[in-house]
Amino acid sequence: MTAGVWRRRLMTGLYVFLALEFVVGAVTKYMPGETFYGPPYSVKFVEWGYPSWMRFVVGGLELLGAVLLLIPSRRTRFLAATTLVFVLTGAVTTHIVNHDAWFESVAAPVHLVIMGVLALANWPADWRDVLRPSAPPARQSHR
Repeated sequence: MTAGVWRRRLMTGLYVFLALEFVVGAVTKYMPGETFYGPPYSVKFVEWGYPSWMRFVVGGLELLGAVLLLIPSRRTRFLAATTLVFVLTGAVTTHIVNHDAWFESVAAPVHLVIMGVLALANWPADWRDVLRPSAPPARQSHR
């Protein structure tokens, strides 16, 4: 196998792993009781100063980002990464403002950096490309 094939497989594995992490994060925000992370997010969000229902918005954005990460398109992965940068910026800010312990807060900044790198890696050549409908792939002739 060539280096390009290995690189593509490694990157696909990274996207799948990150998507699974965000799916788990989204699911725990929808759970009514305690999570394996501790108290229910309905309680955590109120303690952080947000309404309890905000966990559904954050969980929905995380789920949307996870799904978009799995679609092998630069545009969708750019949209996923920028959506998750938005969510993670809020998470990092929340942990800083609330003086949460470092072991409860380390995942958000680490994922913020990773999503920032992925957003830059999938940055469109022209920002209007994100808004344009995608053109069908050109047909190749086999002569």
